[in-house]
Amino acid sequence: MFIFRNSILTIALVIGAFASQAQTNAIQPKSNSPYSRFGLGDLNDQYFAASGGMAGLSAAFYDASHINLLNPASLAQLQATAFEVGMFGKYSKLKDGDNTDEIWSGNLNYLALAFPLRNTINEALDRSKSPWGVGMGFALLPYSSVGYDIESITTSPDYGTTSNTLKGSGGTYRIQWGTGVRYKKFSVGVNAGYQFGKLINSRLVTFDSLDNSFSTDFLDEISLSGFVFNVGVQYTHEFKKAGPNGTTVPKGERLIFGAYTGNGGNFKTNSSKLYQRVNIVDYVLLDTILQESGRRQEGSMPSEFSVGIMYEKVNKLRLGAEYSAAAWSGYRNEAKPENLLDTWRAAVGVEYIPDIISYNKYSRRIRYRAGAFYSLDPRSISGEQLKRYGVTLGFGLPIILPRQQTSFVNIAIEAGQFGLTGDTGLRETYAKATIGFTLNDNTWFFKRKFN
Repeated sequence: MFIFRNSILTIALVIGAFASQAQTNAIQPKSNSPYSRFGLGDLNDQYFAASGGMAGLSAAFYDASHINLLNPASLAQLQATAFEVGMFGKYSKLKDGDNTDEIWSGNLNYLALAFPLRNTINEALDRSKSPWGVGMGFALLPYSSVGYDIESITTSPDYGTTSNTLKGSGGTYRIQWGTGVRYKKFSVGVNAGYQFGKLINSRLVTFDSLDNSFSTDFLDEISLSGFVFNVGVQYTHEFKKAGPNGTTVPKGERLIFGAYTGNGGNFKTNSSKLYQRVNIVDYVLLDTILQESGRRQEGSMPSEFSVGIMYEKVNKLRLGAEYSAAAWSGYRNEAKPENLLDTWRAAVGVEYIPDIISYNKYSRRIRYRAGAFYSLDPRSISGEQLKRYGVTLGFGLPIILPRQQTSFVNIAIEAGQFGLTGDTGLRETYAKATIGFTLNDNTWFFKRKFN
């Protein structure tokens, strides 16, 4: 109970840490992803480790112990308070022709807290079951990240060899609040979030073939903030079998349909530019070409939707498929005008539990997960749209805490490729491991009674 009551303070402290990181002026990339120069950077996965092992299925996914904020309708299915923390580590190998580079990176992935507003223990003690369910959740997670440190060398007859050193850092983050309401088999939910962050891009141009030449340093910074919204629905169809006296009873199998959509919302930007001529030998400032700050402009995020279906054999098997799309061609950023492309993503996933009540073999209580996905990225190079595809593997490790409350350690492993197809162009081959800790507590909103 102490952990949960202090989790809100933890979230507040980490929000401050994220904001501090987003406001830094130093160009210190924590990773090297050249494609993050474009758009808002590399888009981060918004799902948590439990669904990450199933390729990120979220539209039709709900669980009594785990949080799914992508579709807020799932919050109405929570049976216990859940506090989730996720971290990741990633290995990437970049290849462009004969050139290769290896990068290790990692960070905090998400913080989330969600809880049902109706305690199921009260219903059990009162020997009554309400057709209503209500849940609420909060989360802080990165939405996009910028990080690159690359050098491009060009040759021209007028200037000889010219070096362009490109660096970028920063990213955007989201603080989200969601709530879901269930009546019998139908659930509906809404998410409201605040997106904020800072994008820092720098370019240093050096004329290597000219003696005593000066270098030019271009620094662009864009701070952005705005509100985002989305709504979701889920419907559960229970398969039934014949019961006593001509009645029907649940068969233990169900089909879940889910969908969510959002218009992205608008955002405002506050940008600055600082262009200087420097002596690259000792980096002494010689002249300021352009200095501009406090320029306020606007932009808009893309609309998106996701639909999915999942077959579930209760406490045994989950098998689902999902399709998502986003209209990134409608993305607009006056501070950094770019033409992006519409995207889509298709995924399939499975979860299997050998025996959820096994008392002598822990391996039979583990939730084994797997999945595969294919998606298009909104950015393109020379007319070819970037692609990302891969496979996932996951494990849900149950942990019995005091009062026989079950919590989980969820591990999701993803391996895939990102970038351009074919033998030309930059391509990233990566392996990413996410570990999420889910702490559950069923004593919130518990009405204590005296006999």
